[in-house]
Amino acid sequence: MDAPSPPTPPDPDKTAAAQTGMNIDTAQAQQLTNMTNQQTPYGSLTYNQTGTRSFVDSSGKTVTIPTYTATQTLSPDQQKLFDLSNQTKAAIGQIGLDETGKIGSILNSPLDLSDTSIDDTLYNQYSPRVIAQQNQQNDALQAQMAAQGVTPGSEAYNNAMRLQNQSNTDQWNQLYLNGRGQAIQQMLTQRQEPINEISALMGGSQVQSPNFTQTPTSSVQPTDYAGIVNANYQDQMANYNAQLQSSNAMMGGIFGTLGSLAGGWAMSSDRRIKTAIRFIGRLLNGLPVYKFRYRWGGPEQIGLMAQDVMKVKPHAVFDVGGVLHVRYDIAMEA
Repeated sequence: MDAPSPPTPPDPDKTAAAQTGMNIDTAQAQQLTNMTNQQTPYGSLTYNQTGTRSFVDSSGKTVTIPTYTATQTLSPDQQKLFDLSNQTKAAIGQIGLDETGKIGSILNSPLDLSDTSIDDTLYNQYSPRVIAQQNQQNDALQAQMAAQGVTPGSEAYNNAMRLQNQSNTDQWNQLYLNGRGQAIQQMLTQRQEPINEISALMGGSQVQSPNFTQTPTSSVQPTDYAGIVNANYQDQMANYNAQLQSSNAMMGGIFGTLGSLAGGWAMSSDRRIKTAIRFIGRLLNGLPVYKFRYRWGGPEQIGLMAQDVMKVKPHAVFDVGGVLHVRYDIAMEA
């Protein structure tokens, strides 16, 4: 038999292209599986193919895939509420726009901090309480000093009264500063109130982005075409190696048998005197080797056919009495 031929390895470019095509098919199948139309009491969500997109893959082939659009439709009741909400927001936005004229006049007029009307109001509101408190503290201090024997006009008396007057002055200054700070805060509030109102109105007219319902997803695993091709090639290689090992074992036996004939003459190699001829392999120089029996009987033999040898090594063939013979030592040369 001829030596087995090794399997042809898979073409990586063709395998990759086939795998890419299957991946794209899987992706499209997964997308179609996941695009589930939905019906709810509030509306519906539907998917429709609206076009295609194309790209050129690594092999230079143009691949076209479909594109889809998801459409959300509200129920009639929800659509009415949606339209009413939009109208309300538009009306509020228009009011805010109309009121923006006030902002210009406010910003064009600097804040007048010379106005003391608020300060005076706060002073008049709190000063009676301060006066009553300070008079009470003064009376208590004088009663205390009288009980201690400190007389008016003495150094101890004058020092105590000086400290009390300083405390009273500090209290009036603090009242004034607090009143002034509160007055400025009120003026700032009055100045900012129109701006805040317009900002609130404009905030209420913001456009609301639609919220799409979450679509259930399922995963479709792509076919491992490249893995299948590689596994098939590995199986073929394993089969080839087994056949090659068997072939090598058989050819080793053939070469050993023929090698025993290489030292002399192999009689009667003429095909015409042989029968039950079976091809079993080739020598390294390409000559075919056969199993056969001689026509006059006897056991099965292994050898060459003189007619084959004559085509490539005619000098190894001899005619003896009309029967072709072969010198194996010459015939087996490379």
